[in-house]
Amino acid sequence: MTYCIGMRLEHGLVFMSDTRTSAGVDNFAVSKKMFSWQVPDERSITLMTAGNLATTQSLISLLQERSVTEEDRDPSILRQPTMFQVARLVGATLREVISGSSPTGQTSDDQFGASIILGGQIKGGKPTIFMIYPEGNFIEITDDTPFFQIGETKYGKPILVRAYDSQMDFADAIKLLLVSFDSTVKSNLSVGLPFDLQVYENDSFSCDRTKRINADDSVYQAITKGWGNALRDAFQLLPSYRL
Repeated sequence: MTYCIGMRLEHGLVFMSDTRTSAGVDNFAVSKKMFSWQVPDERSITLMTAGNLATTQSLISLLQERSVTEEDRDPSILRQPTMFQVARLVGATLREVISGSSPTGQTSDDQFGASIILGGQIKGGKPTIFMIYPEGNFIEITDDTPFFQIGETKYGKPILVRAYDSQMDFADAIKLLLVSFDSTVKSNLSVGLPFDLQVYENDSFSCDRTKRINADDSVYQAITKGWGNALRDAFQLLPSYRL
């Protein structure tokens, strides 16, 4: 299992993913789940994966291989004219990988399944995010659905629903995501640190604003402790039932 979030703000996009992979309660490993491509002044693309590790690694390898040399590799995500077309290509590639792995053909509950969050911006278009399903189809982020989650989503969603504001700055958005991830880590062993973070500012066409957040990160430590203390303090201010 995993946990990834892609969020759209007025100022840009924020992506965060965990790095834990597991094959049982006593077999944990760290594996990167966030990948980026950029062409300076022209496009920035970020992709996060959840699901079968062999499937997601094959997907990334194919996308990388087909993007190494633009003139010789086709189709390439570096040659698609819009983010919509990039989403179509990634969806088709994911379907290709899953169909090739499953001896009986692809099904919706396939053990080789994977889900993808894809986001970024191509010059001439707006920054956007897509969620791509194992079947290769996808949906795009909207004002009514301003963030996507994949993986172990249920523990971290309530804080996002309550506190999200499209006008918040990147610093506040990162704090919000850290609270969401911290709630998930404390509830499920299959999600864990370190976290990979990327911030994309509108029209920058750069995916260089990245950070790996480890367990000893001072901001993360302050948030995980402060969030718990704030909840306990809030309970004292709430009215109590008398039984």
